[in-house]
Amino acid sequence: MLKMAAEGGGKEANEIKTQFTTREGVYKLLPNSEYSRPNRVPFNSQGSNPVKVSFVNVNDQSGNGERICFNVGRELYFYIYKGVRKAADLSKPVDKRIYKGTLPTCHDSNALTATAESVSLLVGFSAGQVQLIDPIKKETSKLFNEDRLIDKSTVTCVKWVPGSEHLFLVAHGSGCLYLYNVEHTCGTTPPHYQLLKQGESYAVHTSKSKSTRNPLLRWTVGEGAVNEFAFSPDGKFLACAGQDGFLRVFCFDTAELQGTMKSYFGGLLCVCWSPDGRYVVTGGEDDLVTVWSFSDSTVVARGRGHKSWVSVVAFDHCITSVQDSEAPAEFSGSDEDFQDQVQSNGSRERANSTQSRISKRNSTGISVTYRFGSVGQDTQLCLWDLTEDILFPLSRTRTHTNIMSGETSTNGNNSATPSNSPLPRSNSLPHSSGNSPKSVVDSALIATGVSKFATLALHEARKERHQEKDHKRNHSISYISNKSSDKLNQLIGTQKAKTDGAKTLGTTLCPRMEEIPLLEPLVCKKIAHERLTVLIFLEDCLVTACQEGFICTWARPGKVVSDDCRVKFVQAACVLEVLHLTFLN
Repeated sequence: MLKMAAEGGGKEANEIKTQFTTREGVYKLLPNSEYSRPNRVPFNSQGSNPVKVSFVNVNDQSGNGERICFNVGRELYFYIYKGVRKAADLSKPVDKRIYKGTLPTCHDSNALTATAESVSLLVGFSAGQVQLIDPIKKETSKLFNEDRLIDKSTVTCVKWVPGSEHLFLVAHGSGCLYLYNVEHTCGTTPPHYQLLKQGESYAVHTSKSKSTRNPLLRWTVGEGAVNEFAFSPDGKFLACAGQDGFLRVFCFDTAELQGTMKSYFGGLLCVCWSPDGRYVVTGGEDDLVTVWSFSDSTVVARGRGHKSWVSVVAFDHCITSVQDSEAPAEFSGSDEDFQDQVQSNGSRERANSTQSRISKRNSTGISVTYRFGSVGQDTQLCLWDLTEDILFPLSRTRTHTNIMSGETSTNGNNSATPSNSPLPRSNSLPHSSGNSPKSVVDSALIATGVSKFATLALHEARKERHQEKDHKRNHSISYISNKSSDKLNQLIGTQKAKTDGAKTLGTTLCPRMEEIPLLEPLVCKKIAHERLTVLIFLEDCLVTACQEGFICTWARPGKVVSDDCRVKFVQAACVLEVLHLTFLN
């Protein structure tokens, strides 16, 4: 177990910290780099949506291309982010918007199309709408779900589809995800759907409309809200954290369910991928962080350090390091079995690359370290190190768990080898998709009779039904009252197999606490007065935010520019300017 790191600035446990120490050095809070509303007055956060922060780099040649967007109550701000270099100037926002009747809940900029002159920013709202704006041009392009005919519940997460200029995915409190194309309209009547693909606790629907319209697809996932989703680093897989406590990972292109995991108890609130796509980390109402192996479809470890719900988890790509061995990969089945299973599951680079890399035996002294962080409603920041001594010796535990759950495994050594299925599926997925899963786009085109690729992209799927569950914390989600939706929801509800949480405990879906390693935080510090809602790792700093509306910058070790250095730098710049003018004269 890891020991708590030394910490400076404060003797009492409840004192807010301004710095903390890890093995790489001291992280320091930069008060002058704090972003907030211009008046710097703490926001009265009672009953309000969480403060969220998003970044985009506009590739500005001046070297100051980072832009920050954050919402506080009814307000949305867009600033030039100066990070550790200069103090924040709150008097000059690039854009500021105040909304009436609805609150911004989340936002995301398209990194693919962002320039110094234009940024495509999506903003989700508490009433269910999604707005496309350009904060640099100060323009509002489009409003999706304007009349709330698609979904009346709050938008919980919105993201651009990786690598796409036009497609974006939206999650709602209803438990539905919708795929949109910015070039298409939404229609003036409620959409009608037809089933495209279905599995346990999820279904994908496409629109019956003869003309292409939004949404392209609807995904119905789980029994409660989809609190957050995250695309894998290669953009091929989608991880969904649900209020029903389940993590579900899909192949985004084919809508195939790849694996599931259950929280120890309560809902899952956040999810993120490791930089190499091998692991998924979740946090939620069980006050734990859970590390799940994508290739093995098993829980690797849990981390206990928070005293309340975990609201955000994120990997630190600067600290994370994985060095692959050149030794041949070792699998728990024969080569023929492996190839047969790869073919039967229909693809994928995942089996051929990611899994083979992670299943290499650590016999050549490979150093494997993952650093991730978490923040919670307990106002604490925790940093965690996931090392090879946790990852690789788990073969015994996995074998034991597989035997208990009726699965077979031939893993007999201490290396981390995958089970017989190189492409793990949901442990109780009731059907087989055949030898070659089709893209849901192709299937949707056939189903709707649209013969051209007017939908442009990867998929057309969509979601259905929904019985709404109130989120436990100051959120009341409105029920979708459309009659056709109600009938569809009832139909799907009767077809779904509901998983009893008590029955999953002690299985590969949800191992008991004593069956897997328990991580201790490298750092666990109180850093705010109100619940924390943001944790983002950047190259030279990490960024946190609390519900009072203060966005804080913590400089990485060695990245702080002292006042003396700033003065000397300015003096040197002045001398160079004088010399330059003298030379010109």
